[in-house]
Parts: sequence; C-alpha cells; structure tokens
Amino acid sequence: MPIRVLAPELVNQIAAGEVVERPASVVKELVENSLDAGARRILVEVEGGGADLVRVTDDGAGIAADEMLLAVAAHATSKVSTSDDLAAIHTFGFRGEALASIASVSRFRMVSCTRASDVGTEIEVEGTTLRGPRPAPARPGTMIEVRTLFFNVPARRKFLKSDSAETSRVSDAIESIAMAHPHVAFELRSSGRKLLDLAATDEPAKRTLDVLGKELGPELLEFEEHFPELGGLIVRGFAGRPSIARPTARAIRIHLNGRPIMDRSVLHAVREAYRGLVDSARTPTVALILEIDPREVDVNVHPAKTEVRFRSQQGIHSAVRKSIERALRAANLVAHFVPDAFKSNPVEIPAPRAPLFGSGLAPSTHRVGPSADFSAFAALALESAAKIDSDDDTAALQAEFPYIQLLNGFLVTEDADGVVIVDQHALHERAMFSMFMDRLQSGALESQRLLVPIILERSAREVEILGEIAPLLDRLGIVARAFGPRSIAIDGVPTLLHSRNADAGEFVGDVLEKAVEHGSLLSLEAALHEIVDMMSCKAAVKAGDALGDAEIRELLRMRASIERSSACPHGRPTSMRIARSELDRRFGRS
Repeated sequence: MPIRVLAPELVNQIAAGEVVERPASVVKELVENSLDAGARRILVEVEGGGADLVRVTDDGAGIAADEMLLAVAAHATSKVSTSDDLAAIHTFGFRGEALASIASVSRFRMVSCTRASDVGTEIEVEGTTLRGPRPAPARPGTMIEVRTLFFNVPARRKFLKSDSAETSRVSDAIESIAMAHPHVAFELRSSGRKLLDLAATDEPAKRTLDVLGKELGPELLEFEEHFPELGGLIVRGFAGRPSIARPTARAIRIHLNGRPIMDRSVLHAVREAYRGLVDSARTPTVALILEIDPREVDVNVHPAKTEVRFRSQQGIHSAVRKSIERALRAANLVAHFVPDAFKSNPVEIPAPRAPLFGSGLAPSTHRVGPSADFSAFAALALESAAKIDSDDDTAALQAEFPYIQLLNGFLVTEDADGVVIVDQHALHERAMFSMFMDRLQSGALESQRLLVPIILERSAREVEILGEIAPLLDRLGIVARAFGPRSIAIDGVPTLLHSRNADAGEFVGDVLEKAVEHGSLLSLEAALHEIVDMMSCKAAVKAGDALGDAEIRELLRMRASIERSSACPHGRPTSMRIARSELDRRFGRS
C-alpha cells in the first residue's frame, strides 16, 4: 500500500485512543487542566457513567477569547515552549493533545472567561465541524461539556462497562487527584445525585481521611522523611496498620508531585515494607505522597502519564520502603526474626497457663539449647513435609486425638503414618467454609439482628452499590441500608459470624470493596464463593488464639469429617506430616 499522510481528524482519533480510554480518562485530563489553571473549586457532573455526559466546571484562570481555537488544536499548549522544559515538567498537562483528542471523539462544548473579562467565549466541536468562537455569558473560569463519548468510534464505546462501573472509575479518579490537592474543593454528581463533596482544607490528614474514611483515623500511621541526596525527595503520607489491609489493590494510593501514579517499583517498595505483616492475598492501606525535583523524574513515559521513570529508581525504592518500615517499627509492628545466637544460648520458656499436652500432663518449664535445637526440628518438619496430608488420610485419625499445642497456633498430633502438624487457623477456616457452603445450599444464612446498628463511613459509590448487591447480602444474612450520602447502617449479620465475635463492620466493608472493584456483584453464584472465603477467614480461630482441650479435640474431629480438609479455601495446607519412616531414619533406628 502507498504511504499517505493521515487526515487530521484520524490523527486526533488515534491520539484519543492513547489518551482517552474511558470517561474516567476524560475526567482526569479535564480536572488536571483545571488544576493547572489555578482552580480552587472543581465540579464534575456525569450521566450514563460519563459516556453520555462529562461536564467539568472550575473557577480557574480561564482562556482568552483569541486562544479558544488553539486550545482544541493538536499539540498546542501554554505549558511547554522549549525542549528544555520537558526535562523539568511542573504541570499536569503538557503534551497539548488532550482537548483535541477528546473533542475528536465526542460532541464537545467549551465556555471560558478570564478574570479580567466581563464576558465569556464559547466554541463547539463535533467531528470535523467547529462552531465559534462566539460571546457567551460566563463566570470566571472554564466549563467543558463532553457528550456522547465515542459516538463516531462505536467500537470503542462497546468496550465500556456498565454505567455504575464507569461512575466508580470516575469517582476513583477524582479521589486520587483530590488526595494530593487538599487546598482544592472537589464535587462529583452523577445524574444529579451528589457522590463526592470534598471541602478544601489546609490539613492533608483531613483530606486523606475524607477519601479513605474517617473511621480509619486511629489505624493510620503518619510519616514524613526527607532525602536531600535524592533530588530533595520528600516521602510522606499514612501507613495503615496490618489489621486494615484490604482485599483489593485500591488500598494503595501513590502521588508524585501531585500526580496520581502506579509505578511498579514504588508499589513493590510499599509491599516489601509490609512483608511478614500482611497476608500476601491482601493489600496494605497506604496513602503515599512523593515530592521530588522534576528534573529527577521523567513523566513523559506514557500518554496517560500514570507511569514514570526515576533517575534513581533503586534509591526511590529504598527510600519509600525505609520510610514506611520506620513508621511501622515505631508502632512495634515489624516482624522479628530469631538470630543465630538463639541456637547457642539456652532460653527459659515459661510454663503455659494451660496443660501443654492434651492428655492433661502437668505443665513444666522446658529448657531449649544446643541439645534440643528447635530450629533444626523446624527444618526437619519443612523438609519432610513434601507429603501434604490428603483427604483420604484423615480417616486414619484415632477417635481420641492426643496432641500438643505449640505457639498458640499449631497442633501436633499423630496418625498411623507419623507425626501431623496442623495450622489451627487454616484448618478451622476450611471447616467454616464447608459449614457456610452447606448452609447456603438450603437457603439464606440465618441473620442475627443487632440491638444497636453498626454505622460505617464508606465511599459514596459503596453506598450507591448497596441496592445492586441486595440479593447477595440477603443470601449471606447481612441486613444493611444507606444511612446518609457516605454512611451505611448494618442492622443484622450472619449468626455464624456473630457467634465467632468476628468484626462484622470490617467484613461488610470488604464485601462492598469487592463489589465496587467488580462494578457490581450481580452474578450471585459467582460472587458467593469469593465472599464465603472472606467470611470463613473472619470466623475462623486465629494463630495466637489459645484454645481449650475440648475446642482442640473438636477441631481435630472436623479435620476427619470435612471435604478437602488438606487445604484452606485459599490453597494453603492445613496440615503436614513427618512420616514415621523419616523419624526412624533421623534417629538411626532400623
């Protein structure tokens, strides 16, 4: 085929494919333009998830009448004038293609007025047709309407999700930007309903809690560290205690010089700081704000500007990890390890409050030292655990189970083939999962009504989604209702969950987060398994729970009767065996 120059409208549509992925992308670009214009208040209105309408109104500096046409021209910008400017980007928008790209795939209207003018200017763009500029009544600032997004690119429009899912993405985009700009007020309305109303504040902590939820205040550890050697890097923000880790990646918010980013290296540093404190299936709650000399980072890596490249990638990774680790260490939350010195220095282990052996042998003080190397025993257990207990093997357990409880988390018992080490939490989680699923086969779970409702502060989107997931909540025995624009009242929880003294508010919060992550959980059967996994984890005994003799024997009996008892619902083994033959070999017995 011959080489040809593409038509300008096609060039803009191709650029739109890079910049405008969905309505939330439009909102992000327009809101960032408002911030660059010095806006102190930004109103975002959407209809149909933003596919039908996105309207952004600000009180910024406005655009002069003679520059309105340039504003929608490709690669026209007021933010970059020389190649040297690209080495130190101080603004959000700088490529000059955002408005042109958006206008090329929508019915576009813009009205703007400078603070020195008494009248505004209006232009409209539809495909290749441009109307204006013409005078229009307007307050100082800019209003941009984007209607019927992708009307001329129907293939792109078909890939949009449901209205609720797209609205959720818009809300997330605004919250992400708002967290780094507390001095600016943000409001989001969806089809006339107010979903977000974030008042301007001089306190970054207040804005963080407005976004993440005020109830998290006591659970967030504030930190700020300075690294002059890394381009004047400042690492500040809030690290959540492990107890508020979330089931989705939405729990981590990262900003660089006011710009929301999702840099893989920084994400990895955050997770590394929590290694050993948070289950790998969950995500720590962290609000991270980085400030650095713009010359030390390239934000021109990706059209959406969510990916960046640091001059000192390793240095940034180390700084972020250490900053969060120090905040966690100050709260005595960092996991500890036993040094090698433990092996050569005898340690006195105090007598347990309950009998160590299930058979009722009297408690005593045991001495651990070189002659009884517990670390070597642990290594033996791991090495010999290649054979993980199978479901068929559980039938071999005796009617009465002799056992030892170690570290308030592990049970050591025996069967015909050797010594079995059981993780009490993993086993009980599998037992609870089986129990919940059995109950659900015959209908909804029984609900325990609460004398006083539990009030949760949640996002406006989570309040809105309550109606969409009502069938799921009913099946699970959860009675919840909207209690305000950003509040939810829980009037009833599953009886089985209540009887285990599980945190019902935390559980319902996790359910809502999952619902928002997936847009909605209208596929009831597909959602039940995932939610019951969460419920089982909440209801199960935890590592560290001291169990009585009767409770332990009942737990071991469950192991012999439930289906697939060898692994918890997440796939972790519930038990492992040291074979009798391996013990004989280790002790030199023939």
